[in-house]
Amino acid sequence: MFKPTRKHMRDLGRQIKHAFPLRELSSEDEKLIKEIRNHTRSKNQNNITRTQAYFDFYKKNPEIHWALLAHLVSRNAGWNMTDIKGEYLPKMLTYKEQVDFFAFIERGNWLIFQDAYPQLLLYEESKKQNRPLFHLLSRLHVSKFMKPFWDSFWKDHSSQELTFALIINEQQYIEERVVQNNQYKQTVLNTTLFKLQDVFDFNHILFPYMTPLQKKTKVVGGTVHHFSSVEDRIVFGKGLYDLLFSIQSRLQQIVSWAESNPHTASRKDFWPRLFNDIKESAPGQVHELKGSPCSMTDPAARIYSPKLTDVWEDWIHQPAESGDWCSNKKMLQHIKKPIKVLNEDIQEIYCKTIEELELAAFAKNKFFHKK
Repeated sequence: MFKPTRKHMRDLGRQIKHAFPLRELSSEDEKLIKEIRNHTRSKNQNNITRTQAYFDFYKKNPEIHWALLAHLVSRNAGWNMTDIKGEYLPKMLTYKEQVDFFAFIERGNWLIFQDAYPQLLLYEESKKQNRPLFHLLSRLHVSKFMKPFWDSFWKDHSSQELTFALIINEQQYIEERVVQNNQYKQTVLNTTLFKLQDVFDFNHILFPYMTPLQKKTKVVGGTVHHFSSVEDRIVFGKGLYDLLFSIQSRLQQIVSWAESNPHTASRKDFWPRLFNDIKESAPGQVHELKGSPCSMTDPAARIYSPKLTDVWEDWIHQPAESGDWCSNKKMLQHIKKPIKVLNEDIQEIYCKTIEELELAAFAKNKFFHKK
């Protein structure tokens, strides 16, 4: 476990405060930046392409732990996107609410990728050239917060510290652009729908893995209870990282599962006994569970969870808003703060959420008419 010294933290803070000015680029540098931007754009087509890009990068560069964490969290974003068109939520949301909710998740997923993936590609090119190229981060519009951490990683190889820095950076990056954006606050964050997320415990992050003895897919993870708090999202992200990398045997099982199950954004990817990407319940009827989702072995009808490409077209995004979120050294505190260990039994909690969604959809369908 990496424990930064006071001197190390002072050095990081000094480098952030006194960021190097932009310098003239060589023709080789200009060519590389153009290639990185083009490659990023091609992989940022939708949740499927960006999620796979993270995993492909991790397999080639396993020392960059954040890439695997990003892959798994992005899988969860995809599952949330298809839930909007799945078995229960369409019975509870108007068409406009569905589109607004999707746009909110998609924008955050897109923004993080277009900020983080160029950093990953620049690191990969640095390895190829056997020299650090992180002076180009500013030309890729990456926050000045990140350069000291990439420089430090190049020398010290602290995967944990770099992961924490990337967690902080990406959550701060979407803070003003998405979470505090008036459009999304009005259409999603301040609506009854989003306030009910804590009631339903809907904001789960699940890491599936296959147990070698039982030969069944289980999930570990956690629940975001205060999504609108950037500090809480950072603490949660660090907890997810600890959960993912703390047990090596389980880590390998998670990686093996991801390798064997390409992301489609259908929850059938991890629980095909409970979910199907083809609708099995009768039209107009609410799917009825015959027991706890965690204990069911052969449900009469599986829960509808479509593939992303079957229900959502690629979203056309406006360019990312300009500006550097980092104006002081305040966020450095999250590098040295202790990890808040996640100890929830997320599998049982998630199964309970499915039951609650089913009951809410049934009540909505029976007693109310969607406008």
